[in-house]
Amino acid sequence: MADEPRDQNAEKKGMTAFLEEVREEVNVLKQKGIEDLNALKAVEKTQLYKSIFRVKHDDKPRSRALGVLSNVFLHLHPAKINRDAVAYNFTWGMGGITFYLFIVLTFTGTLLMFYYHPTKVQAFRDILYLEHDVPFGKLLRNMHRWGAHLMIITVWLHMFRVFLTGSYKKPREFNWGVGVILMLFTLLLSFTGYLLPDDQLGFWAVTVGTNMARATPLLGHEGPFGPLLGMTPYNDIRFGLLGGSIVDSNALLRAYIWHCIAIPIIASAFMVVHFWRIRKDGGISGPAPMMLVSEIKEERKI
Repeated sequence: MADEPRDQNAEKKGMTAFLEEVREEVNVLKQKGIEDLNALKAVEKTQLYKSIFRVKHDDKPRSRALGVLSNVFLHLHPAKINRDAVAYNFTWGMGGITFYLFIVLTFTGTLLMFYYHPTKVQAFRDILYLEHDVPFGKLLRNMHRWGAHLMIITVWLHMFRVFLTGSYKKPREFNWGVGVILMLFTLLLSFTGYLLPDDQLGFWAVTVGTNMARATPLLGHEGPFGPLLGMTPYNDIRFGLLGGSIVDSNALLRAYIWHCIAIPIIASAFMVVHFWRIRKDGGISGPAPMMLVSEIKEERKI
């Protein structure tokens, strides 16, 4: 009988400790909720906002100097760079190689435009003429084709490297989103270029790809909620991509415009933003900076 009061006291103490823990957790959640609410009220103070926009400097001598040093056109590289961040065993050089391939594709694609007509009658004949009659025409076309394949590979490797090294984390969240958009535009460039030779490979590749577009949510007549929005085979995203209901001359012309004009211009704008953000975020993210033995200074003895 004497043990019963002790057991009851132990249960009360245990219950009291449990309630204290619950109360502390509730206070923590409450404080977190208050912080989140304040963050919503002051959007410009959130980390997401800061990752996209930068705080405007005051008109002071030091601020003007910071404005010059942080200008991507006046100083392509930051004032200070972590030497380990630019090592090839860390970056793999995939970002620079991808941009180099884009320049090569722009140059070779411009030359190919001199010999190409985006019509059903002439397109494939132009490819044959280019390969068999134009001096170095086959080399030019193969440079463009294999450069496109390599660009797809380097973009994926670049994204893979950025993910493995955690370079998408604070404060580079916004630039990671820009990189994902650039990857999608790279894939679209490759896809739209498939149809331009107007051969069987391109015809069936675009046929399969645009048929998949019919199942796009909201925009495809076979996709989720598409019929509810009035989508039909004659007004959905597939119809817009092809300019009709089949892969014909309209599809070839639209693929040509998207591939040679629209997507390169849009992708170039995003590349400018991408490079600018790398510059504004302090350069390429890298491992913790290391110091050489010769750089280590002895501590001052007081």
